[in-house]
Amino acid sequence: MKKSRAVISLIVYVLILGLLGYTAIFGIGSDKSGSASSIKLGLDLAGGVSITYQVVGDENPSSEDMSDTIYKLQQRVQGYSTEAQVYQEGDDRINIEIPGVTDANAILEELGKPGSLYFISQTDSEGNENYTGGLTIDADGNLVTQYVLNKTIDELLADGSVIITGTEVVDAQARAQQDQQMGNVENVVTLTLNDTGAAAFAEATEKAYNNGESIAIYYDDAIVSAPTVNAVITDGNAVITMGQGGAEEAQRLASTIRIGGLKLELEELRSNVVGAQLGSEAIHTSLIAAAVGFALVVVFMIAVYYIAGFAASLALCLYAELTVILLYAFEATLTLPGIAGIILSVGMAVDANVIIFARIREELATGKTVQSSIKIGFNKALSAILDGNITTLIAAVVLYFMGSGTIRGFSVTLMLGIIISMFTALFVTKFLINVLYALGIQSEKAYGVGKERKTIDFLSKKYLFFGLSAAVIVAGFVVMGVNKARTGMPLNYSLDFVGGTSTTMTLNEDMSIEEIDAQIVPLIEDITGDANVQTTKVAGSNQVIIKTRTLNVEERERFADTMAANFGVDKTGITAETISATISSEMQSDAVKAIIVSTILMLLYIWFRFKDIRFGASSVLALLHDVLVVLAFYAAVRVSVGNTFIACMLTIVGYSINATIVIFDRIRENLRGRRDRDDLQELVNRSITQTLSRSIFTSLTTFFMVAALEVFGVSSIREFALPLIAGIICGTYSSICLTGAMWFVFRTKFVKKAAK
Repeated sequence: MKKSRAVISLIVYVLILGLLGYTAIFGIGSDKSGSASSIKLGLDLAGGVSITYQVVGDENPSSEDMSDTIYKLQQRVQGYSTEAQVYQEGDDRINIEIPGVTDANAILEELGKPGSLYFISQTDSEGNENYTGGLTIDADGNLVTQYVLNKTIDELLADGSVIITGTEVVDAQARAQQDQQMGNVENVVTLTLNDTGAAAFAEATEKAYNNGESIAIYYDDAIVSAPTVNAVITDGNAVITMGQGGAEEAQRLASTIRIGGLKLELEELRSNVVGAQLGSEAIHTSLIAAAVGFALVVVFMIAVYYIAGFAASLALCLYAELTVILLYAFEATLTLPGIAGIILSVGMAVDANVIIFARIREELATGKTVQSSIKIGFNKALSAILDGNITTLIAAVVLYFMGSGTIRGFSVTLMLGIIISMFTALFVTKFLINVLYALGIQSEKAYGVGKERKTIDFLSKKYLFFGLSAAVIVAGFVVMGVNKARTGMPLNYSLDFVGGTSTTMTLNEDMSIEEIDAQIVPLIEDITGDANVQTTKVAGSNQVIIKTRTLNVEERERFADTMAANFGVDKTGITAETISATISSEMQSDAVKAIIVSTILMLLYIWFRFKDIRFGASSVLALLHDVLVVLAFYAAVRVSVGNTFIACMLTIVGYSINATIVIFDRIRENLRGRRDRDDLQELVNRSITQTLSRSIFTSLTTFFMVAALEVFGVSSIREFALPLIAGIICGTYSSICLTGAMWFVFRTKFVKKAAK
């Protein structure tokens, strides 16, 4: 690259950086699209809509039916936000909290009124019509569809005319597609059924198709649609054409079908627009933490890697800007833990750069030129970077498709972080280093020359490391057992996992959320003896909703007396209801299944890439070790286990697998050049020593970001940051002290079997 071209390239990059930075901060257009202020925010940061539904027609719904309904509603509201929460209130009410919206009526209209849904044959087994009617003209001259049932639902169920109910519907979506015959675009509703529904629908559509009949969709005491069957549907995937209907009608029908697949019939009891659970201070302190952590990472990279570190810092700026813009583009909902996750990802984003720069220095140490070292360094680092990131990406994709709620939200952020960090490290950093080289910065000293480090004999202490890890894990289970005996719970589960009490009261004056947290929350914590308190304000009123652990009768009375004595609250207006966990057992089950599947797929990928299942087995064992050690930390320190717990564990999984892959990549490389007389133990020790700087430096950059969160963050952020610090330390230890040692043991103990 010529110097003149390098100058132009650098100017263009700086201009692009400035333009994207302006877009990320201020946005474009009147709606500020693309800016940080346009990103959807969660309930904790921006508030949203709270809707309470009451079960109709069943005074004592079973816990199974309530649980099933809550889970299905959770699937429905994910279309608004992956951070939406659905939980039980009392015995027969369900709360839905959707962040980032302010029009409760619009949500109610779009969500629909949950009720019973039936698909009904036009005729019964004897040929009698189950419903009559069709297209008519209403009083305003509009063409409308009006059908009337000739029997009651009970009669239709009894004679087998009900083909399927809403419980057999997996999904329904409104779409626009091209008519194969006419060529025009038409609005349709796609319908997906489960296996039971597909079998029944196949039989019913064959009968209807042969007789030229329709199938009615009956919901909320009315037939909402009666499409004619034009084909036999055997695979459980149907398409309902809307005819003259438009996109809005298709959306309405799809929403009706989705919401009708509930076991219980619900009606709206109340709806409110609620304010942010956390005050503006939370965002402010998080931004301070981001700025401080980012500055520390930049200073560290430049201090350690000189001109290459400067190039990486410029690339890191682009990474941060692209992350903000793409979060807006993908309509991700950002919560405070999400902000923490992004801040953390900045520290982890330099990982690929650290691997590359270590390689460049190694090449310089062999006497190669700077230009050759840059080229070879990037090439040699490529496999470790790709394998580490693809392995984590596999986990993220599985979590997205199998997880639900906050798990899916986390997976989107994780996938974006992986893809953007790979792009900036492999292309942007390389481009900038070549530009700076072309500008005349060509001295070896500007890049740093690697020094030959004496090989450290880690494997000689392998059984000490194994014993230490086992002792910590066993101690963790012992502590959990003690906690279980003392408190009834092995971990300090928050409201997200175990539910609690939701108390609603009206204050005599308008207090900000910061004032409530400063004046009211400490008094509540004295009553409960627990710091797990969540506060929410109802917009446009002095009403406050406070969620705590489950309160007994005496504690509820103390609560009311304290509020009356200190804030003049009318005790008769205070209501308290028991609420369920916002992370349902089904969501927890989804998360566990997703983690198991992703672990298996990661194991298979590592086996495929390294041609040795012992690499995969060692990786999974190291991953399991890190999770169990951090779990022991949660138990010992009594950190609250809430919705950030899952995000924390998943972050540690990604961090752990990345660190392990780097060492295994070096072992694989050294094995290729190994001679028969070379000692395998020395080879593994040398591989770990060669990657030692990467392991330590990546841990430091990530630690800077997490430490900033711990110092400057609000309490909920600190509950996320503290276990992550433990996870970083544990992940560094396991990658250096355990992974290579475990592979060595597997290799030497099972070498004969592997050869066979």
